[in-house]
Amino acid sequence: MKVVIIGASGYSGAELASLVVKHPQLILAGCYVSEQSLDKGKLLSDLYPEHLGLLDSPLLPLSESAYNDIEKSADFVCLCTDHKVSVDLAPRFLSMGKKVFDLSGGYRLSSNEDYQTYYGFAHQHTELLSEAAYGLAEWNSEAIAKAQLVAVAGCYPTAALNALKPLQQAGLLAEQTIIINAVSGVTGAGRKASVATHFCEVSLAPYGLFNHRHSPEIEQHLGHKVLFMPHLGNFPRGILETIYVQLKPGVTPEQVTQAYQVLADEPLIRLLGNKMPSIKGVAKQPYVDIAWQQQGTQLIVMAAIDNLLKGAAGQALQCINLAMGIAHSTGLKG
Repeated sequence: MKVVIIGASGYSGAELASLVVKHPQLILAGCYVSEQSLDKGKLLSDLYPEHLGLLDSPLLPLSESAYNDIEKSADFVCLCTDHKVSVDLAPRFLSMGKKVFDLSGGYRLSSNEDYQTYYGFAHQHTELLSEAAYGLAEWNSEAIAKAQLVAVAGCYPTAALNALKPLQQAGLLAEQTIIINAVSGVTGAGRKASVATHFCEVSLAPYGLFNHRHSPEIEQHLGHKVLFMPHLGNFPRGILETIYVQLKPGVTPEQVTQAYQVLADEPLIRLLGNKMPSIKGVAKQPYVDIAWQQQGTQLIVMAAIDNLLKGAAGQALQCINLAMGIAHSTGLKG
């Protein structure tokens, strides 16, 4: 199957391109950037020299002729673009009959009100919000396989939902708000230059208090109130979340361990029990590492992922695999 990547010059786009070219059943049919991009005409390996010899693909401008080429040649279109750009692009590719995998947040939430509140713009294609399948591969595989539009899950929600959904599904959560304390590497902010992510300025710092756009995404797909507190870390890639959960009275450690067995056979989930996860353990790896410790009704769950792989490109590839009817870990796990 032929894959086209729009926004291929960004971190997640380049990561996805590298996965596609190494995949046994996919062909990278084109890497595109906006017509205004300063990167157009360059080779992807010029921007990412670690991919020299692998991604010597030109970054093509997304012109009208490019749309014609994509309509003729592509099976799947992956949008690694800004949220609002994805909202505008997805309908055009859907009208061509393409399956669209959107790595932005453009179709993850359920209402225009949420987009106005958390993304700062009015959604122009709300009719597609109910049609988009949420791209959390381990939990929504059937819908992902059938959908024309897949809203690939966000990075922070991928870690949080895999850590919490087993408990929610088993009915172990008390009504109290769950507190998620999360730290992400700087690549989570994207490749665009900013003083806040400049090497000399980066420190461990909180941001997005009470209004981060991943809060409603987690709540929507968990069905439980959360208080989400993200931090920017002074490292390139990876996410570590420490999650504070109040359990129902009488829940035993054996019940918690049993709840997590729903993920025991998932090839890209590693259940560590009481062994602590780390950024080092998941950097440049496609896994979610989950650990937990309990004291009475207080449970602390820890989850770690690589934000560019399991949190973006790797998750997108899982969704593509599901759409093809093959094992969702294909091309990710040797």
